[in-house]
Amino acid sequence: MKLCLGFESTAHTIGVSVVSFDGVVLSNERKLFTTSSGGLIPVKVAEHHCSHVFDLVSSSLSKAGVSISDISLIAFSQSPGIGHCLRIGAIAARSLAALHGLPLVGVNHCIAHLEIGRLLGKKVSSDGFSSDVSCSDPILLYASGANTQVIGFEGGKYRVFGETLDIGIGNFLDSFARSLDLGFPGGPKVEVLARKGSSLIDLPYSVKGMDVSFAGLVTKLSQLAVKGCSHEDLCFSAQEYVFAMIIEVAERALAHTGKSELVLGGGVACNKRLQEMAFKMCEDRGASCFIVDNEFNVDNAAMIAWTGILQFSAGDSLSLVNSGILPYVRTDDIEVSWR
Repeated sequence: MKLCLGFESTAHTIGVSVVSFDGVVLSNERKLFTTSSGGLIPVKVAEHHCSHVFDLVSSSLSKAGVSISDISLIAFSQSPGIGHCLRIGAIAARSLAALHGLPLVGVNHCIAHLEIGRLLGKKVSSDGFSSDVSCSDPILLYASGANTQVIGFEGGKYRVFGETLDIGIGNFLDSFARSLDLGFPGGPKVEVLARKGSSLIDLPYSVKGMDVSFAGLVTKLSQLAVKGCSHEDLCFSAQEYVFAMIIEVAERALAHTGKSELVLGGGVACNKRLQEMAFKMCEDRGASCFIVDNEFNVDNAAMIAWTGILQFSAGDSLSLVNSGILPYVRTDDIEVSWR
């Protein structure tokens, strides 16, 4: 059985995974950088990744029941991301590839979210989830820390049909959470408080064509928090507004492309309220909504390994000389040779 060892290190997560060439995830180990207050400082996150990466290699291989000699391919998150963080995964991947004479593939993190959704997405119905129906040609609503994009395959590339004009939706939630002194990551803590809120506060609704904007919302919410507005109602209102904005753009992309499948990806896609809104929109327009398990929504190395397998099987690989990190490469810069 041919296996790929994948590395993820674009931001706050360092992950290592073993995935077979037929799409079976044998292990998916990860360590998340967190704080009790404040946010993410790149050099501190890189130190965190350095201290965990090779322990994660050992635990991932052990959990998969294999050794490094059983590995046929190494893949790593090459783009986009925080330079300090990307370098840690890249150095680990290059070192093992050079030491063991293994082929190396660099993966675009955003595309990896879509590919793991195509592989492992479960169709949502009113009765729950079904893993019997596969997701083939979806629109991806990619909602993560630094990224908010609506993506679909067209003309040999993954095209961005809409995106944030300023900050990603996850960074918006983290910035808002910092104003409430909730620590990092803030999104899950905002979700908990939102469940206790009930009053919808009037906030800016910033959809501009096919794009969205969140920066003004952070300012408005911070001002309302200083004025003494209920934190629970602020969290409830923030979620309702920003999720409605990105669902609107996703629905427009479905209508524009004629596609009939939506898959959620990225850490914010773990949010149950966002999942509910996505399913309702799809149900109303006769489309299918697909969701992956949370461990594959958050940053993880299984999606890097699987996308690396797809690329390598289509003839893509990197020499060590050309395996530098590419922090600013966009989703639609990548030539998709495997579809």
